[in-house]
Amino acid sequence: MNKTGINTSIKNEFELIQSATDYALKRDEKGWISGQFYQCELTSVFQPVWGIDQGITLGHAAYVRSKAHGQVALWPWQVFALASKDEQLIDLDRLCRAIHALNYYFNNTSKANTVLFVDVHPRLLESVKDDHGRAFENFLDLIGVRTSQVVIEIPAIVNRNWKLLQHVITNYRSRGYRIAANYTGSRIDWMTELGSLYPDFVRIEAGDLQRHEAVAALVDTIHSYGGSLLVRDVETPAQLSAAIRAKADYLQGNLIGKPQNLIKEAELLPISELADSTVNSKP
Repeated sequence: MNKTGINTSIKNEFELIQSATDYALKRDEKGWISGQFYQCELTSVFQPVWGIDQGITLGHAAYVRSKAHGQVALWPWQVFALASKDEQLIDLDRLCRAIHALNYYFNNTSKANTVLFVDVHPRLLESVKDDHGRAFENFLDLIGVRTSQVVIEIPAIVNRNWKLLQHVITNYRSRGYRIAANYTGSRIDWMTELGSLYPDFVRIEAGDLQRHEAVAALVDTIHSYGGSLLVRDVETPAQLSAAIRAKADYLQGNLIGKPQNLIKEAELLPISELADSTVNSKP
C-alpha cells in the first residue's frame, strides 16, 4: 500500500473511532490528533524512554499540550485546574489518554515494538473507586491496542496514601497494564512493603538519584522484585553518569530526547558515545 493509501486507511479508521466515542476529536492534515476541552485544544508530545542494556528506545512518555490559536497557551496544570468537578476531571483525564493513544499508535511506524507511558491525575485515582483503567481499556480495544503495550504512571503524591497506591496497582495490573511508580525517597522499605504488588518500573528523578544515600540498596531491591529502574529528567552528562553508575535500566530526559509532537527515537550513536565517556570520567 502506498503512502496515500495508508493515510486514507488511517483517516477512515479515525472517523470510525470518532463516531464510536463521545470525545471531541479532530485530525489535522499531517495526521496529528487533538481534542477539545472547553476553549482548549489539547494535543500530545512524546519523549523517548531509552533502554541502556538493549540500546534501543523502549517507548515514549506522553504529555498533554494546549494549542494557542493566537492566545496564550495554557500549561497542563492550568488546563486541569479548569476541571473543578470530579466528573469534569475524569472526562478530561480520559480525553488526554485517548488523544495520546491515537497519536502514538496512528503515527508510530514501530508501534508493535514500543510501549506508551501515560500518567493519570491523582484526583481521578481518588474519584474512581474501582475498575481503574476499565474505560481506557475499552478505548484501547476500539483501536486494537493491548493494555500490555501501555505503562500507567502512578503520581508520586499517591505514595502518601499507601492503601490507595496498593489499590490502584491491583486494579490496573488486573487489566494487563504495566505499572510505573515514582520513588520519592520517603520510605527505604518501599518496595519490600509493596511485595507482590511491585511496579514494573520505578521512576526516580536524576537529581534525587545523585542525592540519595542508599542508591545501591534501592536498585538491588528494585531488581530483586523483578522491577526496572527508570531515571527521569536526565538533563546533564553528570546526571547520565550517575544513572549509569547506579545500574539504571532506562533513561528519560532532555539529554536523551526532548518532548516533541512526533514519534522519534533517541539518537543511538550519540547516546552510546556519551554513556561511554561518562562512565570513564571521574564523578
